[in-house]
Amino acid sequence: MLLLMSSGILQAQDADKGTTNSAPLISKPSRDFVMLQFGYNTWLNKPDSVHLKSFGYSFGGFLCYDFPINKSNFSFATGIGVKVNVVYLDQQLLLTTDTSSRGLYNVRIAPDTVGYKRDKFVTTYLTAPFELRYFSNNQNRNKGFKAAAGLQIGTLLGADDKGVHSVGGTTVKDKINTKRFMTSWDFAAIARIGWGNVALYASYNLTPVFKANEGPQVTPFTAGIVLTGL
Repeated sequence: MLLLMSSGILQAQDADKGTTNSAPLISKPSRDFVMLQFGYNTWLNKPDSVHLKSFGYSFGGFLCYDFPINKSNFSFATGIGVKVNVVYLDQQLLLTTDTSSRGLYNVRIAPDTVGYKRDKFVTTYLTAPFELRYFSNNQNRNKGFKAAAGLQIGTLLGADDKGVHSVGGTTVKDKINTKRFMTSWDFAAIARIGWGNVALYASYNLTPVFKANEGPQVTPFTAGIVLTGL
């Protein structure tokens, strides 16, 4: 009798081990914690007197946290990151002055009479995205169709105008760093569609680059690709 009971216990233990070993592993799905944006950048609503070269660009890097909405294919995400927008003026210079005596605005975009090789204007923002996301595959978000829409809210970290020209055969680099005439807060509507870890995005600013009555009321627009994951 004892032998039969011992044999039954051993068989039950073996069965339990087999069940444990055969249980499927559960892995957490990707929630797109990291977003890297690379895009083309330009100014919309600019006056005819403002000329930009065609290769302005934008870069953004964000760390996000994703909150699934129940067991649906939707989620809400927010986070923090940095966004940089760059434009190149075409045979023009961006000039700033402390008074309005030199023109209508404190920030003026004037013809280049010196012969600059380039004039680059860079704005950098500390930015928080707020997004509603959709995933067709909520078990593995590294695969399948994905889309998102929302708002990015940023605060201006810096605004630099960098010019390069030649004086007597020597290359001279001018740099002006001032936030005085720039809009302090940046609001941009964003939209994104993609497949797996790669998506296309577009961002339209709801706020101008320069403060009212300080410079031309131009608004940035960017479009490009986004790499997501983790």
